[in-house]
Amino acid sequence: MPLKRLARGARLSFARLPLLGGGRRLPVAPVHNVRDLWPGDPAAGAQLARGSLTWAGYTHPVGPGQWDSPDFEPAFREGLLSFRWLRDLRAVGTDAARLKARALVDDWLHHPSQDPLALECGVIGARVAAWLGHYDFFAASASDSFRQRLMARILVEGRTIAALMPPERHGWQSLTALKGLLAVAVAMPEYTGFLTRYRRYIDNEVESQILPDGWHIERSPEVQLRAVRELAEMRAMMQAVQHALPHAVAIALDKMCPVLRAMRHGDGGLALFNGSHERSATLIEMVLSQATRTRVVAHSMPDGGFMRMQAIRSLLLVDVGIPAPPEYDRNAHAGTLSFEFSCARQRLIVNCGGGVLPAWKEALRQTAAHSVVVVEDMSSSEFGPDGTVRRRPAHVGVDHAVAEGAHWLNLSHDGYHPSAGVTYYRRLYLGGDGEILRGEEMLEGEREVAFVLRLHLHPSVNAVDAQDGSILLEAGEQHWRFRAAGGEVAIEDSVYSGGQVPQPTLQLVVRVDPARRQHDAEEGGGTALLTQADGPMGKVRQVVRWAFRREKLLLLT
Repeated sequence: MPLKRLARGARLSFARLPLLGGGRRLPVAPVHNVRDLWPGDPAAGAQLARGSLTWAGYTHPVGPGQWDSPDFEPAFREGLLSFRWLRDLRAVGTDAARLKARALVDDWLHHPSQDPLALECGVIGARVAAWLGHYDFFAASASDSFRQRLMARILVEGRTIAALMPPERHGWQSLTALKGLLAVAVAMPEYTGFLTRYRRYIDNEVESQILPDGWHIERSPEVQLRAVRELAEMRAMMQAVQHALPHAVAIALDKMCPVLRAMRHGDGGLALFNGSHERSATLIEMVLSQATRTRVVAHSMPDGGFMRMQAIRSLLLVDVGIPAPPEYDRNAHAGTLSFEFSCARQRLIVNCGGGVLPAWKEALRQTAAHSVVVVEDMSSSEFGPDGTVRRRPAHVGVDHAVAEGAHWLNLSHDGYHPSAGVTYYRRLYLGGDGEILRGEEMLEGEREVAFVLRLHLHPSVNAVDAQDGSILLEAGEQHWRFRAAGGEVAIEDSVYSGGQVPQPTLQLVVRVDPARRQHDAEEGGGTALLTQADGPMGKVRQVVRWAFRREKLLLLT
C-alpha cells in the first residue's frame, strides 16, 4: 500500500507540471463540442451574477479571490469548486451572466483554489466537464489568451484525473471523475491517453457500483438519478464522436433506467428512501430520455432490496433491504421495512426525506423519520461518528404474493434483536382496487417493549380526528379513513424534506407502552394492547393492526 501511494503521488506531481513549450501544441478550442445536457436555474444564476451563491443549503458571497474562504462549509466548497453552477448562469442568458462566468473561470485559471478538495478526482471531473460543457457560453467569444489558458488548464486537469485513477473513494462521484476524463478525451482527441485511461477503468467502476437488477449499490433513488445522469452524459459524448459506448455502460443504462422509473410516484418525483429528495419531474424525464429510448418499469428489484406494488392508481413502495454495505453507506438511512404510498398523483404516506444541512441529515437518517415501527426510541441501524453504518440488520425476510390484482407482503428483520431482544414482523396488504391498504406490525421477543408506529403524511394531506376512533385524511380531491387497534392513536407534528428546505407536516402515531398499560390497568382503564404470550418457546408477541380505506364521499369541511 505505501508503494502504491508513492507511485500515485509521483504520477500526480508529474501531471501538475507546467506544459512543455508553454502549451503551443494545444488546440485553440475543443476539437469536438461537449454539450451540457441539463437545464440551469435562472433564479440561482441571477443571484450568482449579483455575487452570491446558494449551494447545499448554504449561501455565501463569491467572487474572484474567494475560492478558499474559511467561512465556506465543506458541502458548499465542493459545489463551488465543481463549477456546476455555470449552467445557472447560462440559464440567465444575458451578457452580464456570460461575463460573470468568464471572470470567475479566469480568476481560477490565475489563482486556483489550494484546498485539497479541489484535487479530488470527482470534483475535478465535474469542473472540467462544466468548463467544456459551457465553452460556447463563456469562452468561445473570449480573447485568444483566455482560451489558451483555459485549454492548457483543461489538459492539466485531465492529466490529474488520469493520475488519480483508480479512485480511492468509490461512489457516483467516481463516475463524475471518469466523465470528466472522457470529456477531455473528446475535446482533445490527439491526446489518445485520456480515452485509453477512461476505457481501462470505466467497466470495473460501473460493475462495482451497479447491482445485477440495476440498482446503484447505495440504494438511494437520488443517487440512482445522479449515476444515470453521469452515464447518460458519457453516452452523449460517445455519440458525438461516433465511438462505441463501453459495454458495461450500455448494459448499466438498460438496467438502471427501469429502476429509476420504478421509484417515481404518480407526480413524477422520486420516492424518499435513503436521503432522497423528490427532485424535478421534468429533470428526471430529461435524464431518462437521454439515457434510454425504452419506457420499461422494473417491478422485481431483489438486489437493490425494494418492492413496487401497484393496484389500479395506487402505488406502494417498500424498502425490504439491508442498508448499503461499507464504503457506500455514508448516506444510508435506518429505514428498513419502511414504505411510501400514493394514489394517482397524490402522495399520502411518505418518509421524511434527506437532510441538506448536517443537523437535519443526521436526524432524518433515524428510523423515527420513516413510516415504520420504532422500538424503544432506537433505530434499526446505528451510525458511527464518521457517518458510516455501525450496526445494521443481519437478515431481512421477504415473501410476496399476488392474486387478482391484490398484493400480500410478509416482511421481517432482526435489527432490534441486539438492542431490545425482539424481531420485527410487518405484513402489508394492498387491495386489487387500490382503495384499501392494511398492515399488521408484530414484535416477537422474550419481553414486552415500548414501540411506536409512525406513518408520516405528505404536507398536502390534512388529518382530522373523527372522534369515533378513526382519523380522516383529506388529500386534494381524495379522502381516506385510517383506523388502528392495539395502541393509542394520535396525530402529531412531523417534518418533510422532499425539497431543499424542510417543511412542517403531520404524522399518524400508534403508541404502545407496556408500562403505561400496566398503570392504566391498575387504575381500571387503558387501551387494548394485543399481546400473546403463547408464541414459540413462550415468546411474547405484541401486535398492532391498522388500515387505510378510501372514502367515496366528501367527509371533511
